[in-house]
Amino acid sequence: MSASSVRVLLVDDQPLLRHSLATIVDNEPDLTVIGEAGDGAEAITVARASVPDIILMDVRMPRLDGLAATRRICADPAFAGTRILVLSMFELDEYVYEALRAGASGFLLKDTRPEVLLDALRRTHRGESLFAPSILTRLVAHYVATPRPERPAPSIRRLTAREVEVLTLIGRGLANSEIATGLAISVKTVKTHISHLLAKLGARDRAQLVIAAFNAGLVRPTMPRQHPRVSHFS
Repeated sequence: MSASSVRVLLVDDQPLLRHSLATIVDNEPDLTVIGEAGDGAEAITVARASVPDIILMDVRMPRLDGLAATRRICADPAFAGTRILVLSMFELDEYVYEALRAGASGFLLKDTRPEVLLDALRRTHRGESLFAPSILTRLVAHYVATPRPERPAPSIRRLTAREVEVLTLIGRGLANSEIATGLAISVKTVKTHISHLLAKLGARDRAQLVIAAFNAGLVRPTMPRQHPRVSHFS
């Protein structure tokens, strides 16, 4: 295993699928499977022992399902650097919303092509969110529209004026290139601002930055007429 390899934990209750996923992932020089688990409870145990970079998490499993395990892992400071990519057989809006609410960085279907899955793992490790920006915005609008008293509004007082502008545009669903054009700066500069936002707001990824923009009042929820469908690849 290379010192720079992205360390992946596979969680699924089907051994054959785990074996197939492990074969796909381990064939890549920059990705390494460091463990497997057959349910959410085992996933937490294995994750505590190995602290992976990414957990590829199934939804429906015995004992503890993937969404509950995701919620517990994302709430644990010991996993501040671990990102979770939810993998499911079912494209149900309730799963997508709950995955986002639990802290997942993305959502993929099990019939996703291997090359898309591999790219998704790399994107997730880079802190990107596997929801198209505009769709992510609608997902978060749904998220914030449901009252949850345990969700504090983030403090943006430590942010610079430019960082607030970037955060606002992220919340509106703009991609990095669109933010760069709108603010007349380079995409590289946008990425630098995003890195600062992640650090200052204690956010894991872009999905949490969109949530922060809504919770801080920088963007107002606009509910779609129909439930949004997730883009499996941004």
